[in-house]
Amino acid sequence: MITTLSKTWQALLDFFGPLALVLVIGLVIALTYVQINALFLVWLERKVAGHIQLRIGPKEVGPFGVLQTIVDGVKLLGKELITPRPASWLLFVLSPILVFTPVLVPFVVLPFGENLQVHDLNVGLLLIFAFAGLNVLAILMGGWASNNKYALLGAIRSVAQNVAYEIPLLLSAMSVVIMANSLSLRAIVDAQEGLWFVFVQPVAAILYLVGATAETNRAPFDIPEAESELVAGFHTEYSGMRFGLFFLAEYTNMFIVASVATTLFFGGWRGPIADGPWWFLAKVYLLIFGVIWVRWTFPRLRFDQLMNLAWKFLIPIGLVNLLVTALVLKLVR
Repeated sequence: MITTLSKTWQALLDFFGPLALVLVIGLVIALTYVQINALFLVWLERKVAGHIQLRIGPKEVGPFGVLQTIVDGVKLLGKELITPRPASWLLFVLSPILVFTPVLVPFVVLPFGENLQVHDLNVGLLLIFAFAGLNVLAILMGGWASNNKYALLGAIRSVAQNVAYEIPLLLSAMSVVIMANSLSLRAIVDAQEGLWFVFVQPVAAILYLVGATAETNRAPFDIPEAESELVAGFHTEYSGMRFGLFFLAEYTNMFIVASVATTLFFGGWRGPIADGPWWFLAKVYLLIFGVIWVRWTFPRLRFDQLMNLAWKFLIPIGLVNLLVTALVLKLVR
């Protein structure tokens, strides 16, 4: 039996090559983790919201309500997949798939630990931002294909918002890149061995966190999903697991932007003592807790306020911060 398994493993290595096989295994692990992460974050958000609103949140299904999200997921799997008659069927079906698929790719380059990374690319940060752009196209596709005015308005708002807030995100990331002199996420973490970049680049860190909150359509920037006026926006017409894929993508994107923030500004897997992946995950979930806290604390912005914040304040501040960083580095080096 052992001999057969060894031969099978060697045959796979010969056929795919070591790197391709590692990538496939890494993506399978990422897919499993994405589902577990979403289940946990939904439960956490309900609990945080409950305590902020002086209630206790889910408590009936399992201890402290931990099984409530699993039950909701099973219910979602059993719901009928409805396609509106006026909708463009092909694009309507493809949109949830295209929203969810790109969120798996960043797990390939995210450095969870010193020896816990699927593959270290010298343009890893660029890869994450490139695939993040596909999410915008998929949302626009879903809103337009639904042939619903609320879905279309939500999709248009989402595109405008993502285009605006992606610029301060890139500017803040570039400030870190020119300090580390690399687009490799591992190299950026290594550059923070003595001092985390959040202490050197506090303005860039704030810009990134604000922009990341807007990029993931989280309150107070959840204009594309404004239930009070757009009845959930771009995924109004989606049901069952098609809606579930949008849901999974949103919570996975929260994890990804928090992971990138941890890598860029908070030292990655490095901690006060005993560096390791536990520090990385602790920082990531602490940032996610902050995003959830913000959602249940601040009211939703008007759309004009949201766009003015990006174009009139965040982008000019990001440009000035990048120029000052480049000037200081030039003088020092």
